[in-house]
Amino acid sequence: MNSLVTRQDANGVCTLTLNRPQKLNALNVALFLELDAHIRALVGETETTGCVILTGAGRCFSAGHDLKDIGSGEHPPEEHFQARVIEALSALPQTVIAAVHGHCYTGALELALGADLIVAADDARFADTHAKWALTPRWGGSQRLPRLIGRQAAMDMMQTCRTVLADEALRLGLCCRVFPAAGFPASVQALAEEILGNSWFSLRGNKRLLRETEGMNLSAGLMHELHHGPGRAPDHAERIARFNRPKP
Repeated sequence: MNSLVTRQDANGVCTLTLNRPQKLNALNVALFLELDAHIRALVGETETTGCVILTGAGRCFSAGHDLKDIGSGEHPPEEHFQARVIEALSALPQTVIAAVHGHCYTGALELALGADLIVAADDARFADTHAKWALTPRWGGSQRLPRLIGRQAAMDMMQTCRTVLADEALRLGLCCRVFPAAGFPASVQALAEEILGNSWFSLRGNKRLLRETEGMNLSAGLMHELHHGPGRAPDHAERIARFNRPKP
């Protein structure tokens, strides 16, 4: 039986690929179980894995929550299981990049919103169609989407169920980069490796500070940064010395 989420590692980057291409990577409980296992493993791999890319096999990132799975009656191992897995993805110490090509609808959008960065191929299509199916978000969409693009833009997407193409997604701030669909995986890998050229300690520290201060007012956030930030990395002195070394 093929894995529903595959893993590939290269140069400190772990790529997790949703692997139901014949079903447009529709999200079912079995897929989430495999994704959860990968996330649990990654928590303890901060010295060997500095960045995680989440993407989809075949034609798209994911068409969303598997409606056949919903219709047949899902049986997750615990209440709110999928929401917990997405929060665990978001809480990984490593930088998480959702690499979206093709469809990214509804539950898939909620999954992508669990990443630190969303990057899109120029053929990407985003939508929140919960209302089309008489559903409301359960995996974080009503909270993460307006925090990312603003309340009014989120309401527009949620109330109309319209499709947002890559160029508009970039303008809204739903994604941070758009790359040509041709060569998209290589472009995302290069971005991840560019990130990992910086101090991994600092990358983890930056992410932790942003997570811990989200929702704080400015004064409280500044105090938290001063008194609870991780400070200088172990490789700080070596990096400064390398910069100051005489050029040949």
